[in-house]
Amino acid sequence: MFTDAPMIDALITGILLSAVTIAWVVLLVRIVGLRSFSKMTNFDFVTTVAMGSLLAGASQSQDWVAFVQTLAAMASLFAVQYIVSRLRYRSPRLNAVVQNTPVFLMKDGRILEDALRRTRVSKEDLIAKLREANVQEMAAVHAVVLETTGNISVLHGGDVDAELLTGIAPVETVTRG
Repeated sequence: MFTDAPMIDALITGILLSAVTIAWVVLLVRIVGLRSFSKMTNFDFVTTVAMGSLLAGASQSQDWVAFVQTLAAMASLFAVQYIVSRLRYRSPRLNAVVQNTPVFLMKDGRILEDALRRTRVSKEDLIAKLREANVQEMAAVHAVVLETTGNISVLHGGDVDAELLTGIAPVETVTRG
């Protein structure tokens, strides 16, 4: 793309295209906002992974057409994510389609075996999360929640505000996902 010497051209191309692509991503994040790389929904996660793949592809482009196409794809991903996030905010119905529902894995000191089985979370993984959260007795655990992001939240200790437990699927409505 830049010189006739293949090795030097590969080096220069990789450096310059990577720098331009990183600058492009920073510009897009500045325009769309920090939420661009959040993991609030599975849609956000897929967008983040796709962006990383496009970034790698852009730095390895063999010609300008492929490079510009990759930059356009990045902008499109950010635009779709922005539009979907705005629509999700306005439409509970779309939100239900795009967003998973958080699930109780443990409630009031009791491990919910059925929820573990349905969400494919092992008891060993749950216990590890309890240790990470410095839980010292199971009875002190108000709730363990598998969040929409795939993270596990542990609520223990003093009283828990009821609002923190709203929107979490009861065990019997948990679907495989």
